[in-house]
Amino acid sequence: MEQKNIILNSTEISNKIRRIAFQIYETNVTESEIVIAGIVDKGFVLAERIASILKEISTMKVILCKVTMNKEKPLGSVKSDLSKEEYSNKALVLVDDVLNTGSSLVYGVSYFLDVPLKKFKTAVLVNRNHKRFPIKADFKGISLSTSLQNHITVHLDDDPINDHVYLN
Repeated sequence: MEQKNIILNSTEISNKIRRIAFQIYETNVTESEIVIAGIVDKGFVLAERIASILKEISTMKVILCKVTMNKEKPLGSVKSDLSKEEYSNKALVLVDDVLNTGSSLVYGVSYFLDVPLKKFKTAVLVNRNHKRFPIKADFKGISLSTSLQNHITVHLDDDPINDHVYLN
């Protein structure tokens, strides 16, 4: 049987998400609105939770955006449920669950660069140090140095009490 080591439990995940939301707010305190764009699946769940906290702690208009892509072949497959006009000239944060190779984030970033943005940042729950692409997370819950053989699994449930991140 495969060994699973819990990296973050539900309380720790909740605290990390809250801290990320506060960091996003602090970075964008002068903005009247912000787009939180989450990469499907778990990145979007994370974006929803960040957006919810931002709505609690700030007066900014928070616009939630769903980003879809084929993670195995992302080139040309990235799509958003917002039109370019809806995010043009706004602050935008692209959210994913794990920054592993950097592929999803770099293709996600490139998608949004077709229009002018006020600010563009990235956020991840788990940052690994095995990137193949020159991208970094501006906001991160936890950074891990793991071997290439290790796999990080993020489980975000409808009920946050069941959330966990583990390494196997």
